[in-house]
Amino acid sequence: MFRRGYAANIGIHYTYTFFSNLNLTHGLWMIYLASRGFSLVQLGILEGVFHITSFLMEVPTGAVADLWGRKASRIAGRLVACISLLVMFLSRSFAWQLFGFIITALGYNLESGAGDALVYDSLVMEHREHLYMEVAGRQELVYQSAAIFAFLIGGYLAVHSYQAVYLISMGLALCSMVTALFFTEPSIAQEGKTPRTGSLLRHILDSMRSQTVESVKVIKNHPRIAFLILFEELLFTFITCLFFYLQNFWKDGGRTELYIGVVFAAGSVAAGFTAIRATAIEKRIGERGVLLLMPLLLLICLWGVALSPWPAVFYIITGCVEGILIAAVSDYLNKLIPSRNRATILSFQSMTFSLFMIIVFPAVGWLGQRVSLPVAFLAMAALGTALYIPYVIMGRNRKPEAR
Repeated sequence: MFRRGYAANIGIHYTYTFFSNLNLTHGLWMIYLASRGFSLVQLGILEGVFHITSFLMEVPTGAVADLWGRKASRIAGRLVACISLLVMFLSRSFAWQLFGFIITALGYNLESGAGDALVYDSLVMEHREHLYMEVAGRQELVYQSAAIFAFLIGGYLAVHSYQAVYLISMGLALCSMVTALFFTEPSIAQEGKTPRTGSLLRHILDSMRSQTVESVKVIKNHPRIAFLILFEELLFTFITCLFFYLQNFWKDGGRTELYIGVVFAAGSVAAGFTAIRATAIEKRIGERGVLLLMPLLLLICLWGVALSPWPAVFYIITGCVEGILIAAVSDYLNKLIPSRNRATILSFQSMTFSLFMIIVFPAVGWLGQRVSLPVAFLAMAALGTALYIPYVIMGRNRKPEAR
């Protein structure tokens, strides 16, 4: 489908996505740190610091992409990710782990807005932006395929050696950085860019001010965009909390890292299947069906994890929710976002997720430490259920905006 010109970025992006997500530590880092004596509260704080850093640095790293290009931002993000893995593996003190999580967040920030913008604007350059949902679905399939390998290989290796897990992950991060060298910067990324005046620090501060103003305008003038962002990121917060805390829940219950890797891999299979079928599913149930049924299905899964004897089964089903949302809602958003505001709104979306995680993730860890993780899962399910009713009311009262 894509062979020449800027569209070659799409194929390169699939390869980059595969290597960058072959992170063998992703489903194991909480178990690894717990084995080194860190408590659930400390683990919650570490993840909270990650998202505080991500929230604060989203705009400055967006300025990096603006000044030096999205390709350079992605390359830098992979290099930082490799360094962060090294710090997290070698560090035994809580302070050094905090530092490791801070630079991990920086690597994530350098990738977050730059990656999606590069892909969508590459399609715009080829006048094929109408294919974005299909591309996003394939991207998610590649992502989940990489996750399957990472969970299975990481789980197997972790039983024998965490050193191998981290060293191989660092090597794969470097492979993704090399892949990023082959991207072509879309020229549309330079259109409407404010020329740099004065020092770099002044430019970054001006970008932060401009970003804040634009974010406020987005909320005020585009309530549909704000609605979709809040909807998607809150659901991803619940899914992310399940993913991380189930690691310790199953490990404390006597499950091995290999078992955990197999369950997570099965969840990735489910997510990959629904992502590649997102266009067909959305045509069958419609946008309203996606926005109403997906959170309901997630709530059922939350209650199932908390109360049923089959938490693994219900976790796997959450993969179906994740796959559809990533492809469908991203398409809804990009169709509504003007090109000149794309980076601003995508940054705002990442900031929203970080804000939710800052609040929810440490709270789940604190409750799991003080009482138990099943009670923490139950509280999360109850919170989601309480929020679903006003969410449905808001969705019915919301007037659709023209695309």
